Amino acid sequence: MLRIAQTALLLSTSLLCFSFPSYADGDVGTPSKERIEKVFPTKRPYSPYADRNFPARPLFGDTHLHTATSFDAGIFGARLSPRDAYRFAKGEQITTNTGQQAKLSRPLDFLVVADHSDNMGMFPDLAAGKPNIVADPQGRKWYEMIQDGKGQEAALQVIGAFSDGSFPKALVYAPNTAPFKSTWLDTIEAAEENNDPGRFTAFIGYEWTAQGAYNIHRNVIYRDSGEVARQSLPFTTAAPLGSPKETDLWKWMEDYEAKTGGDVLAIAHNGNVSNGLMFPLIQPFTDLPVDKTYSLARHKWEPLYEATQMKGDGEAHPFLSPNDEFAGFEKWDFGNLDASEAKKPEMLEHEYARSGLKLGLQFEEKFGVNPFKLGMIGSTDAHTALAAVEEDNFFGKVAPMEPSPERLTNVFVKNAKTGIVVNDRQVVSAGYAAVWASENTRASIFDAMERRETYATTGTRMAVRFFGGYDFTDADAHGRSPAVAGYSKGVPMGGDLGTAPEGKSPTFLIAALKDPIGANLDRYQIIKGWLDAAGVTQEKVYDVVWSNDRKPGADGKVPAVGNTVDIANASWTNTIGAPELIAVWKDPDFDPKLRAFYYGRVLEIPTPRWTTYDAKYYGQKVPDDVPAFIQERAYTSPIWYTP
Repeated sequence: MLRIAQTALLLSTSLLCFSFPSYADGDVGTPSKERIEKVFPTKRPYSPYADRNFPARPLFGDTHLHTATSFDAGIFGARLSPRDAYRFAKGEQITTNTGQQAKLSRPLDFLVVADHSDNMGMFPDLAAGKPNIVADPQGRKWYEMIQDGKGQEAALQVIGAFSDGSFPKALVYAPNTAPFKSTWLDTIEAAEENNDPGRFTAFIGYEWTAQGAYNIHRNVIYRDSGEVARQSLPFTTAAPLGSPKETDLWKWMEDYEAKTGGDVLAIAHNGNVSNGLMFPLIQPFTDLPVDKTYSLARHKWEPLYEATQMKGDGEAHPFLSPNDEFAGFEKWDFGNLDASEAKKPEMLEHEYARSGLKLGLQFEEKFGVNPFKLGMIGSTDAHTALAAVEEDNFFGKVAPMEPSPERLTNVFVKNAKTGIVVNDRQVVSAGYAAVWASENTRASIFDAMERRETYATTGTRMAVRFFGGYDFTDADAHGRSPAVAGYSKGVPMGGDLGTAPEGKSPTFLIAALKDPIGANLDRYQIIKGWLDAAGVTQEKVYDVVWSNDRKPGADGKVPAVGNTVDIANASWTNTIGAPELIAVWKDPDFDPKLRAFYYGRVLEIPTPRWTTYDAKYYGQKVPDDVPAFIQERAYTSPIWYTP
């Protein structure tokens, strides 16, 4: 008990290191007296917390959750509504799609129900056998398959027909139809009912789902109230009212803001199965190269990238980063799902976040604008209405993947053309979006997303800080208030550094605090990408601060932290690692003439994967083709250096 009490005291006092932030906009050189006094006035109040109306803790949420309103989720067996999704995210215990009881370990702070805009509301009518559905021969066939217990087979047919353009026109719920409009208005109403400023934020949103096998989808999020959002209908991909081109989606966003005075942004879907189209050289569905017009639009409308979710982790890839021993985390390398061809190595550069950030430097050099200047978030892409991604509380990507003795052996999807098979056990339990917002409201969280003050996690709720500037010193990491120095001397994650002052290199103030009920921390790394003098992109991973008494080897790499996982019992202990990590780091290889970006990656000590928890619970063998344990992690948004 004494040890528990000591740990609790340590965690409570450690939270102070995240409690005193303030903003510093724009480029950073030598901080002015005015800026420092704005954050830390000379005659500050006795209370160190007074006048601190800036983000003191990260808010955790999911920007990519589907309910039965999404036709693919519904036909796979989802029966929960947007209202159910919000109730669950707010901490209520609910009955799942398969009749189980489920509850989060802790409520989330915000949620975006991002149901697919195409055919929005079609599935509930299909399941109910509405006359307009069963009047169509294909609609009747799918309805009868669902009634006969062949819902998964029907689901694959429906998704396949939508993807290859053969979906019956009579069954299309387009934005100009009454069922679509009614469903959208109900989606808005569900968000309005559950939005509770200061306690829980329910965003209005939807997913625009590019047709075909190309996962270049976008989640559109509204800053606005229902009163504003009701003035327009979501954009779809199906002609003639929609388009599969992201450039047309951006035009819709521009028109929406002009018409309503509202504010929207788009988040690019995890692109690791995008057939090399997420960070393209040629604009998808055209023969046009990425140009300045495309770059300007993407830079404006898409500030964030979904770096991790259930369809694999999308931060980096070992093929692209062979010197990064942590780049192989939860990869989906078996193919491109519905593609007519298997994944090719040359696709990878255009699918992963780190390589996309590097490509962005090249475009910025060419056009003066970076189309891939993206902050990092994680989210679920769950089609169950359940944002449950903790390894010991994982409720799957679709309803049939909810906990059962069969899900360690079940096939999730099999492509008849390519033979590609994805098993339930290969689905990843991830992730969450973390946002440094000053308050829990739509406006504050949305604004933080727009300025990219966000980070991705694979399901953990660790607190992570990342500041860049030119004047940080070791002393800034020795106090209990690094955020004061962070905001007064530099910029937070998602920010920009202008030309370095003469003789100075960028310095970074970094801090991480473990999830209060999670694992200790292994290390905090900084990943640097840059454009060399020949215009070729480069990268390097630096171990900056780590736990325990480890020494870098001859290769400069810090040895593994160790492993306390008991696989047979699906357990682990916090006898290794550290509850917090904090340091100041200066780039030792800085060239002031070269464009660069930096972002943080924080790793926990090893803990059991969800499949290991399943094996223990159901008394089964731990699968040997997926890891028995993982190292949960977080990725911060970058800070860019532009000379």
